[in-house]
Amino acid sequence: MLKKIFTLSAGAAAFVVADAQTDSTKKATTVFSGAVDAYYRYVLADAPGKTNNFTSFTNSQNSFELGMASIRADHSIGKVTATADLGFGRRAQEFSYNDVNSLAAIKQLYITYAPSSTVKLTLGKWATHVGYELVDATGNRNYSMSYGFSYGPFFHTGIKADIALGGKSALMVGVANPTDYSTTTASNKFFLAQFSTSFANNKIKTWLNFQGGADITQYNLVVTAALASQWSLSYDGSLQSFCNNGQTSSWKSHAVYLNYDPLSTLGFTLRQDYFDDRKYTPIGLGGRIMATTLSANLKVDNLTIIPEFRVDHSDGSVFFKGSSTAATKTVGSFILAAVYKF
Repeated sequence: MLKKIFTLSAGAAAFVVADAQTDSTKKATTVFSGAVDAYYRYVLADAPGKTNNFTSFTNSQNSFELGMASIRADHSIGKVTATADLGFGRRAQEFSYNDVNSLAAIKQLYITYAPSSTVKLTLGKWATHVGYELVDATGNRNYSMSYGFSYGPFFHTGIKADIALGGKSALMVGVANPTDYSTTTASNKFFLAQFSTSFANNKIKTWLNFQGGADITQYNLVVTAALASQWSLSYDGSLQSFCNNGQTSSWKSHAVYLNYDPLSTLGFTLRQDYFDDRKYTPIGLGGRIMATTLSANLKVDNLTIIPEFRVDHSDGSVFFKGSSTAATKTVGSFILAAVYKF
């Protein structure tokens, strides 16, 4: 058996060396990019010591906060690309919450190899394929995050294959560590999958996503639609079931994004976010939350200013108000954020 493995490894190495020699005359390219963001958040029901927030990245009250500074480098030569995407700040720390020391600053780090025009292999750590929103503020029109994003996967570390199926359809399959772990001693691995396609001259695009393993199974559907020159609509829905200490439960989320762009320098996004938290839950609410968020995007060159108003309403009294321990079902908050990319 060891002889077979050695023979296969030697053959693969010979293939890679031969391929590298073939591509040795190709010019290498390096692309650097990055972003910075910062924000101020104020909760209308001011409760000392409470942020009244159950979603990611904006856990503050009446404070100016640093979001994240990102530096990304992509180096390509022939069929191979190496990507290092580093993040520094609170947003990056919450994204890599299972990592410590320098690992927490690595948002993404992976190598891709395309043996053909229809297949691309990736090994390393990459942001999850599940969901509509992204860890980078530059990728979202709302600055605060949805509940579905906050309790779904953030990233995966493993190996995956992206396969073009012809036309406008593609398939991704992969195997990774347990969700949100850059390193682990656990023997359990997760299976990842995505099927994507588009319709109506690319005006409607869909992604059906899956992750499963280690007592967690999640299905996710993302749909985007261009309604008119100034209007677009997106949907992000998830169902996750899991077992924790012998207790089985699940949660589901739905988020709808309505975008209106009257000018190239001005846009508005209304997000309606629904989260159904079951009996044994990730945040212990045991009920339903509806969050309505209205954000404006004011663009000046590479800078986007995002004033945002948000109202969260829960079945139960899970928020706080005033200096006492009084609880409330509804809380409003305001954010003013600045996002710059280069």
